[in-house]
Formats: sequence, C-alpha cells, structure tokens
Amino acid sequence: MKQIDCRGLSCPQPVIRTKKALEEYGDEQIKVILDNNGSLQNVKRFASSQGRDIDLVEKDGVFELLIKPGVDIVEKTSHDDSYVVLITSQTLGEGDDKLGAILMNSFLNTLWDNDNLPAKILFLNSAVKLACEGSDALDTLKLLNESGVSLVSCGTCLAFYEITEKLKVGHAGNMYEVLESLLDSTKVIKI
Repeated sequence: MKQIDCRGLSCPQPVIRTKKALEEYGDEQIKVILDNNGSLQNVKRFASSQGRDIDLVEKDGVFELLIKPGVDIVEKTSHDDSYVVLITSQTLGEGDDKLGAILMNSFLNTLWDNDNLPAKILFLNSAVKLACEGSDALDTLKLLNESGVSLVSCGTCLAFYEITEKLKVGHAGNMYEVLESLLDSTKVIKI
C-alpha cells in the first residue's frame, strides 16, 4: 500500500499529492496521513469525486485516510459556460497583504473543489502573478486548468511586470479576449 504523509502541509498540497498518487497507483489502496481537519475534508471530497471508497482512522489528532479502489476514476470536467471569474489582484480583500494572499489561495482551492466550475478565470493587473513561476496558487490553477477552466492572463499586465516568460499556466490574452469573455458570459464574479 502506498503511503503519503501530508502532515504539516497547507491546502491545496494534500489534495495535489493525493491526486498524483491516485494517478500513479490507480488500482492500489493508498493511505494519506493528515494532521488537520480542513485538509482531511478536502482530500475526502476529492477522493469521493474520483469514485473512491474511503475508510478513516483517527489517532491522537492524526488522521489516516485509506483510499480504496472504487468505481472507475472520473475526470472532473463539469463547468458552467455562463460565468467567468475576474481577478484583479494577487490578494483577496483589503488590509494585510499576507492575509490577502492566504485568502486568495483559499478562494481558488475552494473554487476548484466546487462542482460548478467557471468557464474562464481572467487575471488582470497584479493578479497575473498568480499564474506565474513562484506563485503559491500555481498547483490549484493547474488543477482548474486540467478540469477544463480556461485561464487567461492579461498580456499587457505580464509585460508591465516583466514576467511574460514566467507564465506557467493558462495563456496570455489581450483586452479584446477579456472584453469578449465578459460580454459573452451571463454572470461575472469579480474578485
């Protein structure tokens, strides 16, 4: 049995490591060791979304989640073409930037974990840094992109911050694409 120790890791790392293990050891039982309830709930939801059977053992605040083969693994592809998420800053909310970065990562992770994915996420101004090398949000954005969500970073913004070559997920777009995406959607969520 493959064992993955995710103690001390913050979201979305436990889900990402679990996803990689399921891809690599698909037919085997996998034990994921976690030390906080938030990560436990996220990994359980992910494993369930993949058609897996789950057993849980808790010992002194440490959770051992046994993920067993279940039905065939189902790719998460559900998204709602009618809405777009527009992100204009690399932090969420006003106030402390460190807290804002934590909240942005939490928002993106929760968005990925949601059953109703957007058609697109548009990144403008400093938000383009979220999709670039060194970003704490990269792993979650890659999961969203793999799930069929189009990720568009403003090319002008990338050039302004001199990070065009550092874009790691999605593609560089232009204002025409941004405007067309906003006009074509029935709902825009601005973050």
